[in-house]
Amino acid sequence: MSSRIIEKTGDSKNGRHLHYGALFDLAVIMATLVIVKQSLLPISFLYAGPASTFTAMLVGTILLRRRGLSWQHLGLRWPENWLKTAGLTLLTMFLFILAMQAVGLVADMFFDDVGASGRFDHVEGNLVAYLTMMFLTWTHASFFEELLFRAFIINRASGFLGGGLYADLAAAIFSAVFFGYRHYYYQGMNGALTTGAAGLAFALLYLWFGRRNIMPLVFAHGIMNSLSMTMRYLGIHDSTD
Repeated sequence: MSSRIIEKTGDSKNGRHLHYGALFDLAVIMATLVIVKQSLLPISFLYAGPASTFTAMLVGTILLRRRGLSWQHLGLRWPENWLKTAGLTLLTMFLFILAMQAVGLVADMFFDDVGASGRFDHVEGNLVAYLTMMFLTWTHASFFEELLFRAFIINRASGFLGGGLYADLAAAIFSAVFFGYRHYYYQGMNGALTTGAAGLAFALLYLWFGRRNIMPLVFAHGIMNSLSMTMRYLGIHDSTD
């Protein structure tokens, strides 16, 4: 589903209004993500991020409905071909790891790798904490982050820039930078760079998949985070997230 289709079905016919509408949606979602998280960080270092994505999903749903759209228009749909989806999920996981490792080698030269700064230390050996984190993994960290940082932000940013290949690529880079920034508060600059690289890989794959199905990205993101969280629970420490 291209940004141009979204604009035609949801906004005014006037080109200027199309761009302003996309910019408005983009600004509202980004403001929600930043303000909610920053407001809650002094209260909860662990749950500020998830609270911001839960809130942004509600806001994003309202914004889409105002334009006669739903998350399905941005790629949230049940796979028609599970074998193909499994293959794309494996490809996504491979490129996710490749991007993080490649950029991580460079990031390690300039910035300390602080891992998760102890954010998930309480999960080790704690079944209740582990199950809670797994719930957040398959809501906040897989479905919500992919729908917000890939589907919503890329489509609205590309729409604001007028659509087309160059607008899509610029939107993908923008979403990756913002995604990396979102992880800076507990992973530092090293983590922000590596996470941003993974976000760029996901963004480019989302565009390559034609925006029709975001589920391979959701599955890959959820599986990778689930493995990481399970390793933490078992006491096998891993700096990735």
